Amino acid sequence: MQLDIMLKALGEPTRLKIYTALLERKHCVRSLSRKFAISESAVSQHLKIMKNAGLVYGEKYGYHTHYLPVHESAVFLSDCFDRIKKSSRTVDRTVTACQCEYRKDGAKNEHSA
Repeated sequence: MQLDIMLKALGEPTRLKIYTALLERKHCVRSLSRKFAISESAVSQHLKIMKNAGLVYGEKYGYHTHYLPVHESAVFLSDCFDRIKKSSRTVDRTVTACQCEYRKDGAKNEHSA
């Protein structure tokens, strides 16, 4: 699973709304189209992008496909954000200067006048 591809897919506001709706219950294209007042073809394109990102899958029921979030992807995203949250808590916020390994103490900034 690739976090960057998933975040890019969810970075579009309509796709994020669709994904959030799918977390509540399964939907077909027509249901999502009516819920968000967008065309069925637009919903299909959004679902295609999310499907390619590994976020959703479809279950066939006769002529209709109902979409659901991929559970493993939701767990993966949750784990990634948990690690980000944990890292944010452990950052030393008391240090006032950059601790860049390329910086030497007392070295003059190349870009300063």
